[in-house]
Amino acid sequence: MSGQDVNLVLRSTRVVTPEGTRPASVAVAGGTIDAVLPYDADVPAGARLEDFGDDVLLPGLVDTHVHVNDPGRTEWEGFWTATRAAAAGGITTLLDMPLNSLPPTTTVKNLRTKQGVAGPKAHVDTGFWGGAIPSNVKDLRPLYEAGVFGFKCFLSPSGVEEFPELDQEQLARSMAEIAGFGGLLIVHAEDPHHLADAPQRPGPAYADFLASRPRDAENTAIEGLIAHARRLNARVHVLHLSSSDALPLIAAAKREGVRVTVESCPHFLTLTAEEVPDGATEFKCCPPIREAANQDALWAGLADGTIDCVVSDHSPCTTDLKTSDFASAWGGISSLQLGLPAIWTEARRRGHSLDDVVRWMSAAPAELAGLTRKGAIEAGRDADFAVLAPEATFTVDPAELFHRNQVTAYAGKTLHGVVRSSWLRGVRIASDGELAEPTGRLLERDR
Repeated sequence: MSGQDVNLVLRSTRVVTPEGTRPASVAVAGGTIDAVLPYDADVPAGARLEDFGDDVLLPGLVDTHVHVNDPGRTEWEGFWTATRAAAAGGITTLLDMPLNSLPPTTTVKNLRTKQGVAGPKAHVDTGFWGGAIPSNVKDLRPLYEAGVFGFKCFLSPSGVEEFPELDQEQLARSMAEIAGFGGLLIVHAEDPHHLADAPQRPGPAYADFLASRPRDAENTAIEGLIAHARRLNARVHVLHLSSSDALPLIAAAKREGVRVTVESCPHFLTLTAEEVPDGATEFKCCPPIREAANQDALWAGLADGTIDCVVSDHSPCTTDLKTSDFASAWGGISSLQLGLPAIWTEARRRGHSLDDVVRWMSAAPAELAGLTRKGAIEAGRDADFAVLAPEATFTVDPAELFHRNQVTAYAGKTLHGVVRSSWLRGVRIASDGELAEPTGRLLERDR
């Protein structure tokens, strides 16, 4: 330990480190973790001690799938509200998706516009994905050189006209371009032909909506994505996996050495189709929340490593867009502030540990994005932490959420895991629902 440089020591009987959970003291110097020490290590002269007792000290969560919608659709969300919700939920780093804002992040100019808006408002560290659309192959390398973490595309309509989907030829062209400079392509994988052939019955019945987004749409799209990645030796990531039927295909591709990773989301892992009331479009997302048996298989895929990480896909909208008609309502789950307790509640029920949750929600997303200073409590990383009372419970009251529009599928649910505080580079940014002034930095990919 560099002693004289340490200005803060965080202590807990339960610190989640890459080697497991143990009593420890974490020494912080200049916003960086200096050392992970024995629990009863001496506190250097001049350093402040924060002792959390039996509350668990976790690395700050990394959420690589957030739709902030700012600028342009800021009434849906915004960097001020989204990053406050993140901080309150134990997330200290997020990556913003390239669509639902106006402009979308499809050119360097648009990226700079978004960075200019985000900078003064960010309560947590914030980075950006670029977008791959049919017209911007020429913009992909400049965006990468400007610091985006990779590129998002859709294989079926995105829901907003300024971000069109790629057909198979366009997908191959964009993937080849991105592979040529070593980038990452992240994909909303639903096949448009399967969606077009599915029954489309408007109305409040969730069963009808579920039938309109069949598993085959995901399975076929993922199969095609893997084939392209295999041929091009490209690095691809499957977004928000909902269909457990695709797991054997993904597992086989990984064994073969295809460079594919996969995420799922709290709503697929904690909510089930059977519990969705008719007309309750706060549960609508694409791909959809599926049946309980499908959820069990997703958890098995998470446990065996076929699914790499869990991120929110926070996709909010104004209340009026959540009409009672599942066909026309906006699709998206607002969960940024609730992902950690939602996943922990279900994980503990299924016999998983907080070490598992940290791997899925902090270490793996950080690795996916190449955020080498995030995702673990170890020397040399940023001093980003969440303090969690894992045995404590609370009932979700939408009025207490920091999301701009307080609509959530988790309303009324009792969850385990209360986030007591969050810390960014050694500074407390949230404490029992009180937020500090924004100190988040804008992140760019290491170049």
